[in-house]
Amino acid sequence: MTREEKLKVLSQFRMVSITEGISMLVLVFVAMPLKYIFELPLMVTYVGWIHGVLFMVYMLVLFPTSRKLRWTFRTAVMGLIAAILPFGPFLFDRKLKKQEHLIASSH
Repeated sequence: MTREEKLKVLSQFRMVSITEGISMLVLVFVAMPLKYIFELPLMVTYVGWIHGVLFMVYMLVLFPTSRKLRWTFRTAVMGLIAAILPFGPFLFDRKLKKQEHLIASSH
């Protein structure tokens, strides 16, 4: 796999990861308070559905990405755990940025 292909795969995964992370934050910090404080449960229905779809997309992209980029088992598990925690994708993205830099600077 060429450097450009690796960068493209990593960039696509990062985009999915950040989008999934944002959807989790909107669900937890916007939709849930609207449901329990203002009695607007419909927001959780819609945002929860969107987040669920994005979570599945994340999972579907995580494993092929880890295989293509030859991540260690630990890194793949970190990616898996990151999707479960509210700020996990953003913390995991720091590791991905470092990997992106290493790929870009390699010959």
